[in-house]
Amino acid sequence: MKTRSTLIAVLSVLGLTIGAAAQAEVVTNVKVPIAPFTVFVPCANGGAGELVDFTGDLHVLVSSTINGNHVSGKLQVQPQGVGGVGLVTGDKYRATGLTQEAFSFDLSNGQGSDTFVNNFRMIGAGPGNNFLVHETLHLTINAGGSVTVFFDNFSIGCK
Repeated sequence: MKTRSTLIAVLSVLGLTIGAAAQAEVVTNVKVPIAPFTVFVPCANGGAGELVDFTGDLHVLVSSTINGNHVSGKLQVQPQGVGGVGLVTGDKYRATGLTQEAFSFDLSNGQGSDTFVNNFRMIGAGPGNNFLVHETLHLTINAGGSVTVFFDNFSIGCK
């Protein structure tokens, strides 16, 4: 869910890809068990909110390509079988959503862009206790190394 973690993962893949310059395209498709994590769901427990413990797996698909001095890639992460239980009510929740990131950079001058979109939902039984998180982040850097476009739109809500 955190932008920094995703950017670190992408940069790590970039580093591996750049290190393996003889290979033009790298694709990683893995299932990753996630450590239990706790989320405060403000919509739960009749609007009083509660902590929900989640466990499960993430499906991670990463592809990156180097073509001369240009590197580009995509990241996609989806929860698979991620479920949780409210610590107060015992209500069950399911985590759904999709996180995507696409980047493209010129290795000779650093010009490029990165776009990150995260949709994460904690879906509870019954009405009004679904918690939605959405983020769209974009960064564009010109050949001089200056950031020319940056925005980070973040929203949360209950449904």
